[in-house]
Amino acid sequence: MTETIATKTRPARPLRQLLAASVGNAVEWYDWYAYTFLATYIADQVFPKGADNSLVPLLSTFAVFAVGFFMRPVGGLLMGAIADRRGRRAALTVTILLMGGSSLLVGLTPTYAAAGVLAPVVLVVARLLQGLSVGGEFAASTTFLIESAGPGRRGLFSSFQYVSTTAGQLVASGVATVLVNTLSDERMNGWGWRVPFVLGAVLSLVGFWIRQGARETRSEEQRQGPRPGLFEALRRHPRESLLICGITAGGTIAYYTWTSYLPTYAELNAGIDKSDALLAGTISLAFFALLQPLGGLLSDRFGRRPLLLFFGLGFALLSVPLLHALRDSFAVLLLVQCAGMILLTGFTSISAAVNAEIFPPRVRAAGIGFPYSLTVALFGGTAPYVGTLFKDLGHSGLFPWYVAVLCLLSSAVYLRLPETAHRELRR
Repeated sequence: MTETIATKTRPARPLRQLLAASVGNAVEWYDWYAYTFLATYIADQVFPKGADNSLVPLLSTFAVFAVGFFMRPVGGLLMGAIADRRGRRAALTVTILLMGGSSLLVGLTPTYAAAGVLAPVVLVVARLLQGLSVGGEFAASTTFLIESAGPGRRGLFSSFQYVSTTAGQLVASGVATVLVNTLSDERMNGWGWRVPFVLGAVLSLVGFWIRQGARETRSEEQRQGPRPGLFEALRRHPRESLLICGITAGGTIAYYTWTSYLPTYAELNAGIDKSDALLAGTISLAFFALLQPLGGLLSDRFGRRPLLLFFGLGFALLSVPLLHALRDSFAVLLLVQCAGMILLTGFTSISAAVNAEIFPPRVRAAGIGFPYSLTVALFGGTAPYVGTLFKDLGHSGLFPWYVAVLCLLSSAVYLRLPETAHRELRR
């Protein structure tokens, strides 16, 4: 039997709930993405240079990026369990404080010249903590957003998951662009790359303060009932867990390729200037953020599955020609990025709603958090490393095919996915 959350437990001010989730989420993702945009500077300062291959430090930096992703399933499981046992707001408070501390640690990481092997060790620890925080953030904020939505508005509220994620990413990209364009290379390599991470720690405190005014969305029945076990979602809902993996695989590789790795990919494969690549990324991210509510509204009207198929089949067919079209041209890069953002909206604008509608509320946060974060770690977190490795091995043309195949496989899942847009949340 299905029914909505009881009226007495539904937040009276959904817009305030939306703000609490979105602002905190934006801060979380600002901290996370600052690392990606400044990867080449971190590589120069924290890792030893290879004797014969200038890509060795960059590969090491992206390997640490991937390592952080592999803490995300742990964060999704642990913080999801806190959200299911103690409440969504409690989990959101823990994740943002954890992110602030880890961001500060990145900003204070010593250089390899000053501390030797200790430098990459400190960076790895910081990224592990960030991964733990981000994995938990998605699980808790996804559940919080969807449970805060009114009838027929879950898709719209879902879209703000990536509006806020993109806002954080956009600020990170903008800060990186300003620093690159205003500081000399010497200053940028010396201390400029640290500034965004120290700023991120300060912004985390702002997000913490805003979240203190949020209202809990966990129902009274859940509060009074027995607490779910740590692995209950996996044990009792294995089909739903596998379904989230299939839904996410194509979406995460496309998302991290287009929103994070594409500037570096364009530098390595098309010879585009670093500052031009960052500027194109910033503009396309702003365009992407504006598209998200439109996608959410369309899904509330016409359903989730049509948008997912638009994304999956679109990327399966167009990933290769779009990435092969890149050349040493700012305009071409911007067009390629914006085209990908339109397709990507079919996934990002509704993924939070699709995931939340699969699991019952008793284990919703942990049920979403672990399989989603594990899939993101396997395919999204490794995207920059795989793309750079293909380039290093002399087969850069294989990476677009890798993206296309994963999107095609996810499309097969979307074809068989039951439509959940007009169903009530399961109880």
